[in-house]
Amino acid sequence: MAVTETVAIIGSGLIGRAWGMIFARAGWQVRLWDPGEGVAAKAVGLCAEGLKDLATHGLCDDPAGAASRIAACATLEEAAAQADFIQENGPETLEVKRDLFARLDAAAPAKAIIASSSSAIRASLFTEDLAGRARCLIGHPVNPPHLIPLVELSGADWTSLETMARARAIYDAIGQVPITVLKEIEGFILNRLQGALLAEAFKLASEGYVTPQDLDRTVADGLGLRWSFLGPFATIEMNAPGGIQDYCDRYTGFYKRLAAEPAPPEVYSAEAVSAIMAQWAVAPDLPAKMRWRDRRLAALRAHKASAEKEG
Repeated sequence: MAVTETVAIIGSGLIGRAWGMIFARAGWQVRLWDPGEGVAAKAVGLCAEGLKDLATHGLCDDPAGAASRIAACATLEEAAAQADFIQENGPETLEVKRDLFARLDAAAPAKAIIASSSSAIRASLFTEDLAGRARCLIGHPVNPPHLIPLVELSGADWTSLETMARARAIYDAIGQVPITVLKEIEGFILNRLQGALLAEAFKLASEGYVTPQDLDRTVADGLGLRWSFLGPFATIEMNAPGGIQDYCDRYTGFYKRLAAEPAPPEVYSAEAVSAIMAQWAVAPDLPAKMRWRDRRLAALRAHKASAEKEG
């Protein structure tokens, strides 16, 4: 397909800036807007710095050229006016989403797809009354999107098949990894999987079965090593001689007992959180820790890209 040229990034915080870098790196013209005074203008420079960081890991071939394609706009309407694609990154609040999408639907060209980075709110809850609702969908990224490429595509019943197909092709063309949520569901796919793991993690740590530090090691140095290149179905296929069916025949007795007594909502109670925080050393400089995370993710992303080329 022919790559479209201009994207409007609505909301220029961490997620918006990441999207700006992703699209600019792929050759798009990027127009940033944010309701905060001076936020979009500042984001232009921050994106340029981020593109330089990506280049050090081989994740951006021309950081200066990419940065030159990013500009700030004074109004939402200005950003959307010439857009072929729009990525909305406003607060995770239904009222805000409704307002932003109403404004975007009125301002954007008819050809433009309008996607939301919503983490859990279904598209049907804020697009139903729009004249252009068929071109609206969720394009939920994973933080930080410029280093973790997955994008969950979730449409409402009225989102057109053409919109879903075009959006998937665009995300794929800019170097992301799109997956399609076949039916609307709160939290989509990734956050529901993460939520199941988090609930069990809070239960095990708050009830004294394991320290939160050792639980993190269990994932980082156990499950996470496999999950960095395999999903759960591919994992269990190779964990039994006869594949998935054999694995289920052997081991689902335990999993059925576990599923019958899932971690309850109380695992997130103030008491449970306090039990975990009593053992957790709070990072003295969280932004520095986030930068460390991003460097590790960039190295892993570069390694995966190299391994995939080698086959």
